[in-house]
Amino acid sequence: MSNQNFKERVATPYAEALVANAKSLDLLNTYSEELSSILSILSQSKEFQSFLLNPLNSNFTKQQVLRKLFENQIQSFIMNFLLVLVKKRRISYLQTIIEKYLEITYSLESIVIAELYSAVDLDENQKTNLINKIKSLTGSNQIRLLTNKDSSLIAGFILKIGSKVIDASLAGKLKKISSYLNSN
Repeated sequence: MSNQNFKERVATPYAEALVANAKSLDLLNTYSEELSSILSILSQSKEFQSFLLNPLNSNFTKQQVLRKLFENQIQSFIMNFLLVLVKKRRISYLQTIIEKYLEITYSLESIVIAELYSAVDLDENQKTNLINKIKSLTGSNQIRLLTNKDSSLIAGFILKIGSKVIDASLAGKLKKISSYLNSN
């Protein structure tokens, strides 16, 4: 079993519990926004991610930092959820849990999730054009575009929609050329 499959198997019950709680309180959108912002912080701050994953940092210290960082910014249930993840040593699954939560809620609301990895940040006009193109490809009226900057792509982008991947990056093309040359 791959590491990602294992992470998803561990993350799914937590994500489902979050969804159940959000539905019972009619806070699906609120939880989605707050968890998306946490996910954004995790992906933008490798230092914060490293801090949470470092076993040399005590659970108490991690919990204090989470309290200070998110105090009065997120729902109390989500705060308690984060603290429990630290206590149970499951904080390393936070990103996967949030991704799974968003996947479940978006499927409940018939929203298609598209992940874009680009070498440079896109402006709003480019994002709008891309969303319109994705709408025509998928037939969905609601698209959630998650953007990530990845300078290792050199130029271009990688777009993931469900299990489909479109690699239009220079790094991807160079990799294909390299494997072609190595096979001959």
